[in-house]
Amino acid sequence: MTAAQDVLRELEALGSEQTRKTYRRHGATEPMFGVKFGDLEKLRKRLGRDQALARALWQSKNHDARVLAAMIADPAAFDLETLARWQAEATCNLQSDALIGHVGARLPAAAAAATAWLDASAEPQRRAGWVLVSHLAQESPDLEDSFFANLLPRIEREIHEAPNRTREAMNRTLIAIGARSDGLARLATAAARKIGPVEVDHGDTDCKTPDAVSYIAKAREHRAKQEAKHGGKAAAKPAKATAKKATAKKATAKSRRAGAEA
Repeated sequence: MTAAQDVLRELEALGSEQTRKTYRRHGATEPMFGVKFGDLEKLRKRLGRDQALARALWQSKNHDARVLAAMIADPAAFDLETLARWQAEATCNLQSDALIGHVGARLPAAAAAATAWLDASAEPQRRAGWVLVSHLAQESPDLEDSFFANLLPRIEREIHEAPNRTREAMNRTLIAIGARSDGLARLATAAARKIGPVEVDHGDTDCKTPDAVSYIAKAREHRAKQEAKHGGKAAAKPAKATAKKATAKKATAKSRRAGAEA
């Protein structure tokens, strides 16, 4: 029995019909076992980075196996072509988002990938581009703020006419950009006020569309408290902590961990 077969057996034992029902509401399709994200995270920690195992799990086409594959895949084994191929093979946003968060955002050329996907003709790639930008805003302190500021006018122009799930990702990205720095918070908040309420059909789920203005304010308030607590040292850290604690647990995590929470 191969390592992949061992992991698939373990995933099957961890699955439940209740979680399968939840995943179906978020667009996942068979085959799948219905493994909660908390259990997948435990497996990720135990398995570590393993590209060969990740490739085998991804090729199984099982939903849970593919999410775990994204979680343990080695970003160093990916170029933009490989990332694009895996993303195109994803059968739902849960798989695509896991791949982008655990692999795509860690590639040196991630910003170039995001820019290319935003102009893609296929809606899944355009949505993936915005999800990638949201991760970069949280996790890539070396990127210039201008990269994100230049995307705000595009969000203003396109968000209301974008397809439903792309609209959701754009709103998430708007919040992540605003959470990144004080300067971007002012620009993103002004953009959010111009945009107004964003309507997203979340289907038969408990997900809600976060209000960008209030979420950006909460994120920046949290970061200011962290900086005061640590004597300004928090300013040297990536905005990831701020965004995840003040926004992603309530907004981004709705997509990445929908099955465990909704």
